[in-house]
Amino acid sequence: MAKVTKNRKSVLEKFDKTQLYKLEEAAQLVKDITTTNFDASVDLDVRLGVDPRKPNQMVRGVVTLPHGTGKTIRVLALVNADKEEEAKNAGADYVGLDYIDKIKEGWLDFDVVITQPSVMPKVGPLGKVLGPRGLMPNPKSGTVTDDVGQAIEEIKKGKIDFKVDKTGIVHTSIGKVSFDAKQIADNAREFLNTIRKLKPTAAKGTYIKSVTLSSTMSPGIKIDPSDLRKTA
Repeated sequence: MAKVTKNRKSVLEKFDKTQLYKLEEAAQLVKDITTTNFDASVDLDVRLGVDPRKPNQMVRGVVTLPHGTGKTIRVLALVNADKEEEAKNAGADYVGLDYIDKIKEGWLDFDVVITQPSVMPKVGPLGKVLGPRGLMPNPKSGTVTDDVGQAIEEIKKGKIDFKVDKTGIVHTSIGKVSFDAKQIADNAREFLNTIRKLKPTAAKGTYIKSVTLSSTMSPGIKIDPSDLRKTA
């Protein structure tokens, strides 16, 4: 039988893994039970009552978290020359079509790609590289647009793209353990309200089946769905 470490024992004494917590309680608790020596990410796992195999039950969207993600997002702007200055002023880390060749050579030191509709024919061939990594620009997520500056600013401020996976779960990071409990709860609430608004009309029965809050290497804290309805 594996020995329970002192830190792990302390963590397990602070919460009941079978209990359903209110969102604000869970936000404070995830801070209390995180023992990593680095600023861990805070994650939400939302299990939905949908069948992602059916196109009319796919859940995908974007949300801007009120307190950001706490992460430094590296933005690559694959834009025409007349948009390069706009992209740089908005905070893009890498700008220009020369990076297309770098990506073909294996360079992937970025987190989000912004491009224009007119540039997509050049970006399309990168799909085999960018697609599996979730980096392919998509009009639905606002990463294919002529309003390059605004798109970059929104991403830098905490706009995230999400979609349900094949098991019916939406997983995303909503902040860092260094955030205060209210910031974590605010971000979680904004994300969950967005999920709620995206409920497919074809989805029957309970839509949000379960919500779990955790941090890097911490146990998951179950959130009371009835409390979430009060925060809508």
